[in-house]
Amino acid sequence: MRFSRKLRKLFSKELFTSAFEHLSRATHPVNKRRILDDIDWLQFKNLRHQYPYRPGSPQINRFEDVAYWIDINVERAQDLWLDRSPPLHILDLGCGAGYFLYVCKHFGHHVLGLDTDDDPLFRATIALLDVPRVVGRIGRQTPLPDLHQKFDLITAHRICFNRIGRAREGVEWSTSDWEFFLNDIRSRFLNEHGRLLLDFNPRPDGSSFFTPELREFFLSQGARIFRSKALLAKHPSVRPRFRR
Repeated sequence: MRFSRKLRKLFSKELFTSAFEHLSRATHPVNKRRILDDIDWLQFKNLRHQYPYRPGSPQINRFEDVAYWIDINVERAQDLWLDRSPPLHILDLGCGAGYFLYVCKHFGHHVLGLDTDDDPLFRATIALLDVPRVVGRIGRQTPLPDLHQKFDLITAHRICFNRIGRAREGVEWSTSDWEFFLNDIRSRFLNEHGRLLLDFNPRPDGSSFFTPELREFFLSQGARIFRSKALLAKHPSVRPRFRR
């Protein structure tokens, strides 16, 4: 790698944004112990026995590991300034075990999750965390179920609903599928100044979700792209900020 390329990487906008994220978290510390104190640890201990993980499974897939997931989701909330904003109405798509919404609820927000009911561990965890959830599936070229309300923030983390078949088969939504999804979210679920955060998994080979075609598409939709995330506003002509 040439020195000039190293220098560009060192002083890249992404590096400064990442440094700002860390500084912002450090200057607005969250007492995670207070969040964990409300957890029924005996019930979660029972979950670990009911739904044991396979030996050698990566920690990121051990959803009953409460402290680990609270830590991750406090950072997710802080990066959106949810620990210091007035109460928002938040919808989490593919909410899984519900940890992100549990943290948001701790910060005083009104929360709702949307996910399938296929995983008994998620069903049990959602119930223990007392996180409201609507059962539904996100499909290509298919409107989301009617939730009878609009939201200030809609999130989706570790997205996999765009996959068609198995991940390693590499078949996924086209840009027209994403356009349908974004139009549905914007027209039916986002408030006038609402934001949509999409946080993508890397590809099986470890590369970014954002191929040149997908990056161009999301930028054309007004997305602010940072690492694995795309943040969008209700209107494509507006480029939103992570902090409010």
